[in-house]
Amino acid sequence: MRFLVLLAEEDHFERWENADDDYRQRCFDDYNAFASAVRERGKVVFGDALDRPDTARTIQPDGARSVTDGPYAETVEQLGGFYVVELPDHDAAVELAALLPREYTIEVRPMLEVEV
Repeated sequence: MRFLVLLAEEDHFERWENADDDYRQRCFDDYNAFASAVRERGKVVFGDALDRPDTARTIQPDGARSVTDGPYAETVEQLGGFYVVELPDHDAAVELAALLPREYTIEVRPMLEVEV
């Protein structure tokens, strides 16, 4: 099964920019531990960090499909990155996602198998 793992944190970008080297290294160690554990039981399909929320553009659900600046939801937590992983089941995905940095709120959501 494929899962989307979303990583969010309050004031993520400011916290990262102001972080010391020890904090950053611990986060990188956590990311690597997660990726290694996933590879032992499945596969990391893709993962990446995201740019700041103010760089987002949102297409509105109105008839004109107008575009607004910023993310679709106003929130203090900022989505900082994501992974798409293949693992045997939801429990395994949640278990391994707990290896990611403890400062993040992490959402693990199964992906539907849709033909495109």
